[in-house]
Amino acid sequence: MKKVISVIGGRNCTPEVEIIAQELGKKLSKVADILVCGGLSGVMEAVCSGFKAGGGLTIGIIPSYNKNDANKFVDIALPTGLGLARNVLVVKAADVVIALAGRAGTLSEIAYCIQFGIPVITLNSWDIPGVMKLDSVDEVVNKVRELLKKEQ
Repeated sequence: MKKVISVIGGRNCTPEVEIIAQELGKKLSKVADILVCGGLSGVMEAVCSGFKAGGGLTIGIIPSYNKNDANKFVDIALPTGLGLARNVLVVKAADVVIALAGRAGTLSEIAYCIQFGIPVITLNSWDIPGVMKLDSVDEVVNKVRELLKKEQ
């Protein structure tokens, strides 16, 4: 079975978070087969850019009915028309979820992970019981590698 990760985070992000997301995406492409995200701008676009640059396949689960709303680094756009309710699909598709900076939508995805028992890691982000809080891209990639081995 293919190894699937989801990266969640805000539609808007700082240039610093964008650089981190691109680096994360590129390094994650070496440990996972498929990246799932919300498919829009900000963290989602940056992580797709990095993952695709590393040779990985990207899937964007789009909140609208229009697949053209996906960022240019999404290989497969799945338009849902579900709005924020699509967040449950973003996390349920993954073996492991990584959260970067975001707002309430990202927090809802973290809550779904906790509720469904999906391993979730925050990178330079929230400190929430039941969530692994790590401080560097390399720490995250190593933890994802370890968690994906357990899934086999």
